[in-house]
Amino acid sequence: MPAEALVLIPGLLNDAELWARQVPMLDDLVDRIVIPDTTAHEDIRDIAAQVLAETEGELAVAGLSMGGYVALEILRQAPGRIERLALLDTSARQDSDDQRRRRTGLIELADKGKFKGVTPRLLPMLVHKSRLDDESVTRPIFDMAARIGKDGFIRQQKAILSRDDSRELLAGVTVPTLVMCGRDDQLTPVDLSEEMAAAIPHADLRIVETCGHLPALEKPDACGEALRDWLQA
Repeated sequence: MPAEALVLIPGLLNDAELWARQVPMLDDLVDRIVIPDTTAHEDIRDIAAQVLAETEGELAVAGLSMGGYVALEILRQAPGRIERLALLDTSARQDSDDQRRRRTGLIELADKGKFKGVTPRLLPMLVHKSRLDDESVTRPIFDMAARIGKDGFIRQQKAILSRDDSRELLAGVTVPTLVMCGRDDQLTPVDLSEEMAAAIPHADLRIVETCGHLPALEKPDACGEALRDWLQA
């Protein structure tokens, strides 16, 4: 693979554990895998700049959800360093007014000491209903949220709010691009992935059946196989 590193960017309230099943499926194809911390900055531009500063040369960049927002900002800042791009369960759009109000409200609650991470009540928004009792899926979600904690969550939410609309970038993407989404994703529905794939020349659109917002956890093998295909495209 020409790229010097594979960058796997986690989503909101996710850390490196999100990609734990994919790393051993991909490490034979790359020299280095980088999983950046997305909790250190309150601006998406700073997170993207951090990734660029911590890596060298051309990159294969994959991001899930918030990670996709970071990936698109990396593309905006350094298009010449992107050797291939993967956008999983994410969107090129900014938040709607309703989404911004919800995020702002969650930040305010967390500031008041009411951060709850991910609760069983929120799980149906994240994973397919068939996996609500599958601890191999749900336990990593709870554990990651606990490690991110209140302060990390607030910084992540503020960074998400800071992002630009990236739709204008898509037509100019000329590198191998994978767009993936769980068929039953409630947070970033399939139509948002279809929009991105339609705008990116020659994008490979993969819809993962019986899957919600987190295919890396819910369908780890299918996710890993799609990423392998993308790295070898």
